[in-house]
Amino acid sequence: MSELILINVSGRDKPGLTSEITGIMGQYDVRILDIGQAVIHDHLTWGILIEIPDASKSSPVIRDLLFRLHALDLQVHFAPITVEEYLSWAEGRNRACYIVTLLSRDIKAEQIARVSAITARHGLNIDNITRLSARPSLTSSENRIACVEFSVRGQPADLEQLRADFLHIAGEMNVDIAFQQDSIFRRNRRLVVFDMDSTLIEAEVIDELALEAGVGEQVAEITERAMQGELDFSQSFAERLALLQGLDESVLERVAARLKMTEGAEHLIKSLKALGYRTAILSGGFTYFARHLQNKLGIDYVYANELEIVDGKVTGKVSGQIVDGKRKAELLLEIAERERISRAQVIAVGDGANDLPMLSQAGLGVAFRAKPLVKESARHAISTLGLDAILYLIGFRESETNQGLADAGI
Repeated sequence: MSELILINVSGRDKPGLTSEITGIMGQYDVRILDIGQAVIHDHLTWGILIEIPDASKSSPVIRDLLFRLHALDLQVHFAPITVEEYLSWAEGRNRACYIVTLLSRDIKAEQIARVSAITARHGLNIDNITRLSARPSLTSSENRIACVEFSVRGQPADLEQLRADFLHIAGEMNVDIAFQQDSIFRRNRRLVVFDMDSTLIEAEVIDELALEAGVGEQVAEITERAMQGELDFSQSFAERLALLQGLDESVLERVAARLKMTEGAEHLIKSLKALGYRTAILSGGFTYFARHLQNKLGIDYVYANELEIVDGKVTGKVSGQIVDGKRKAELLLEIAERERISRAQVIAVGDGANDLPMLSQAGLGVAFRAKPLVKESARHAISTLGLDAILYLIGFRESETNQGLADAGI
């Protein structure tokens, strides 16, 4: 009868170790049932579950491995595994797999402790922990983004409570935590659609125009209530627009010139383009400013409201259909169909209540620095970092995105 043995090796990493170890096993017709390796600061942890056929007793295999690993100054541990233990473990691999992404300016032990405590409380077991971001500097306290990804397995009894628990500790520790199923689409997204105001740019353009028109406080109050979900977007939009009547057309260029892009926006868009993604702006703002961003960032699609101008003056109206929350969701589906991709391959990013319909239609909907109502309603949120943190939600390592930019000549 064959024997099952779990072998754990640790010590300083060096090239050729895997070849040497498996080469010895190969002499005895050993079958590999599972294998994994991690290297942290040049220190190797290597595990392999093997089946030794009846014709090859375990003693010679273990003897030869012990001699060689001792010569390589590596520590090794052998543990026999019963068939029942193996079958129970193999069955567990069929359980649902999820990804928990921890994003912060700097990863602290308490953050990992609390995240892992929640996964355990909800019956999830951690399979792997991987750092996706670059290693932090020891000479500088400034870390742009730090990201650790947990691969967990199991079936939580209450997914909504699990998400609520993560949202709670994220607010307490000033970090972002995403929880998503590890599906075939996670690293196969093809389209990212963005809201513009307070998402790609740090301002609400209509508020900036209102300042120029001398009605800044009135419009800002209505904008805030609309973004909080207290007012119907289309109605509030019409009210704010009417207050801009008579504004000189020349103001638009001046406002566009001072708009500041959100942290991480340029890096995210450049990375997405280098990786072959399509991008779109779906905005309840104005086409003039969306086109300005399109030219600057190379966005593929733009849909926003066309500000009506007559004789060089803003009329207080827009031409054509208003791009509200419902229209954003429709446009997301139209673009996906045009690009011949499924909804599961779409990422949507926005901050206001009028973004919730498109966030719910996307495979990955991200509430970015969002109002409380939106943050609680969306499945994923980024509140403490820049837009380029989204790259980690789709599983890309910093080295991969940097290489992608280099290959694309960016």
